[in-house]
Amino acid sequence: MPADRGSVRCLGIDPGIGRLGFGLVLQTGTSLNAVEYGCLETRPGEDLPKRLLVLFSSLGEIVDRLAPDIFAVERLFFGRNTTTAEAVWQARGVVLLLAAQRGLDLYQPKPAEVKMAVAGTGSATKTQVQRMVCEILRLGALPKPDDAADALAIAMTGLAMHAAESRIRALEGRTPC
Repeated sequence: MPADRGSVRCLGIDPGIGRLGFGLVLQTGTSLNAVEYGCLETRPGEDLPKRLLVLFSSLGEIVDRLAPDIFAVERLFFGRNTTTAEAVWQARGVVLLLAAQRGLDLYQPKPAEVKMAVAGTGSATKTQVQRMVCEILRLGALPKPDDAADALAIAMTGLAMHAAESRIRALEGRTPC
């Protein structure tokens, strides 16, 4: 955890070209709180490069405003529609570029890892994950749209991965008995 704040702020991203979900979760000790979440949307008929630019610019503004310590973006797997998958991969590339440009540590959980971290099983349904996000973050209602709820789950998983990595680094720095 950053020593200056005693907390970690993770920006989770559910990548998509038409709708990109984002969610910032603040971890202080064992407490998790949703700071902000929502979706960035691009126009369906617009050229792909313009849509990617909208995502890059808009997400950059969000990063500047929310000042995350770390990034988490879900790893993708190939679907049946390769045209859609290609556009989503390119939107994910925008997120990777932004994280690298800002010098932020990046965690890339697989969908099953997100389900496991949030709902306790890698085979959890989308509804189960969303309900657990609502429960863990003590939200009054399920985050809408689904992409925002998914982004919060991804952020929570990124925080868990960061904590595990920090513990390993701390253990590696200790002298043997």
